[in-house]
Amino acid sequence: MHFITGGAFNGKREWVKKAYGATALWISAYQDSPLPTDLFQLDNDLLVLEGLEIWVKELTKTNDSYRCREIWNQTINHWKMWEQEKTQSKLVVIGSDITKGIVPVEKENRLWRDVTGWAYQDLAAQADKIDIIWYGCNQTIKQTEE
Repeated sequence: MHFITGGAFNGKREWVKKAYGATALWISAYQDSPLPTDLFQLDNDLLVLEGLEIWVKELTKTNDSYRCREIWNQTINHWKMWEQEKTQSKLVVIGSDITKGIVPVEKENRLWRDVTGWAYQDLAAQADKIDIIWYGCNQTIKQTEE
């Protein structure tokens, strides 16, 4: 699993397109796709999931932080199983970093920011590779040898 993060509008999508080509199936929270939990029903070996922070925000609307994290970790485990069972498969996940800057005044936005930070930590722990994209340039901060 390859986790891509960085600021909003910093070129994550274009970088992924260049790095992985046009054969990927894209599922985007920005286009109102629900959080994909069962990847086995999809017929593609290269999947790109975009907009993680939006899916996390949806979780925070109906769950407390502990339940959000529980659901998130179950989802990550399903994603890892998909990659492990389909040996030729690759999952690329893209999430904008919303955890920097001024702390939001609204309670629900603080919850979203906190849960997103935890979700990204959990995802980073499971990812084989992590790249941060700033202004279209990548910096690899984790790479597990295959």
